[in-house]
Amino acid sequence: MTIPIRQATPQDAKKIAPLIYDAIGDIANNLTGEQDLSSIFNSLEQFVTETTNRHSYLNTFVAVKDNDILGIVVLYDGQQGDALDRQLEQQLAKKNIHVTLDVEAHPDEYYIDTICVAPNARGLGIGTKLLHFSEQHAKELGYQKLSLNVELEKLDARRLYERMGFVVTEPWTIINEPFHHMVKSL
Repeated sequence: MTIPIRQATPQDAKKIAPLIYDAIGDIANNLTGEQDLSSIFNSLEQFVTETTNRHSYLNTFVAVKDNDILGIVVLYDGQQGDALDRQLEQQLAKKNIHVTLDVEAHPDEYYIDTICVAPNARGLGIGTKLLHFSEQHAKELGYQKLSLNVELEKLDARRLYERMGFVVTEPWTIINEPFHHMVKSL
C-alpha cells in the first residue's frame, strides 16, 4: 500500500489536532492553557494554522490516503525550539498563564516533536514510514542527528525507536514528567 507523506496545510488543522492530543496527552493542557477537550482541540487547531510555533503546519507532515490523514509527524530544528516556544508562552501569557516551556532537544539535533498514527491506521506500518520520512528529511536538510523524547511507560514506542536505530542518550524532563531522550546518528 502506497501512503504518500506531504507537508500539512492550514486546512488540515481539524484532523491534525486530535492526533497531536493523542500523542501528547496532558501536555496539551499545559501548551494550550485549557482544560476541557473541546477548548484544547480548538487551541491545537489554531496552533496548526499559525506559522511561528512548534505545531505549525510548516513543521508538520501528514501521511495520507484518499484525503484521510493516517498519521502525523512534527519536526523542527533543535536550535529553533526556543524561538518556537516563546510564541506559545506569549499566547499563554494572554490567558494569564506564565510558564517557561521546557527545551526538548539539543541545538544540533533535528527533532521529532510529535508522531502519531490515527487509531484506524495502526499496525499498517505508518509510524515506521513517518520515522523513515523524518530521517530522510533530516538528511536532506544536512542534519547529523535526529532526536525524540519518549515517555518512560511507552515501552512499545521505545522498542520501535530502538529498532529504527535510536539510542537512549540521557534522561529528560518535560513539564515535570520523565522521558528518555533518544538520538539516531544520520
